[in-house]
Amino acid sequence: MTLALLGLHLAVTGVLLPRRLAGSARLQARPAAGAALWLALMASFLVALLLAAHHAVEPFAHEPAGLVGLFPHQEPPGPVAPHTHDWWLLAAAGAAIATVVAAVGLRAGRARRRHRAMLDLVAVRDGRWGALILEHAHPTVYCLPGRSSRVVLSRGALRLLDERQLAAAVAHEHGHIRGRHHLFRLPADTFALLFGPLPLARRGRAEVGLLLEMAADDAALARVSRSELASALCALATSGAMPYAASGGALAVAATGVLARVRRLARPGHGRRRRQLASWTVVPALPLLPYLLACAPHP
Repeated sequence: MTLALLGLHLAVTGVLLPRRLAGSARLQARPAAGAALWLALMASFLVALLLAAHHAVEPFAHEPAGLVGLFPHQEPPGPVAPHTHDWWLLAAAGAAIATVVAAVGLRAGRARRRHRAMLDLVAVRDGRWGALILEHAHPTVYCLPGRSSRVVLSRGALRLLDERQLAAAVAHEHGHIRGRHHLFRLPADTFALLFGPLPLARRGRAEVGLLLEMAADDAALARVSRSELASALCALATSGAMPYAASGGALAVAATGVLARVRRLARPGHGRRRRQLASWTVVPALPLLPYLLACAPHP
């Protein structure tokens, strides 16, 4: 019974929900909470997978005691089988996953440091925009997040965009930096590396990237109008390739989902910050759900 419940949870979180949630207007209305929800689904899938594997290997080592198993200091109302787990096995699996996450994070950090060192050699700081100016003909605006963050404008972007469009693009990049969006992308990238063909991995990674771009768009709207930001996105997206923005762990203003973002900005009531308390309350509960299923008593 427990294994069946965990298998159902894996199917729902790994296949069904990603297909239903991809492109959800409700998540796009609250992009930061939406990205956190995708990450919580990934965490919930991992917890369920570890519990299912443990149960399959030792099915009689942990007969469930129901929800009372969560409160070992209380006496259950009737006789129940002991609820024990070889937690060191689960801890070892969790440590292995954490090691993979750390390895991906270290690799991304090294790429950003190399990119940053290259920029410090070839780019010129511009006090007016608080950014580095790169002598490159292709219009591009991007940031290198992290402890020593950089916002980068190419010479082509300075020629292409007017002042308000440039202000919108720079404000978008500062939204990425202040929101520490690279930390959101790290677990999504790692999950995609581990479970590439799974819909939750494939669609989740793309959706997290898109929602973080929308969150940065919302941050930019505190300084510029929706029309200025939308026009900057369209101008950069239709101007040609952006070779530097795709490398070294950078986040570019017009590299992801431009059409969806422009449509969102054009819809009344969208592209603005909204209260997200109700959305955030669901996020921490999702990783705990597999454990509650594992604690469900046998009929």
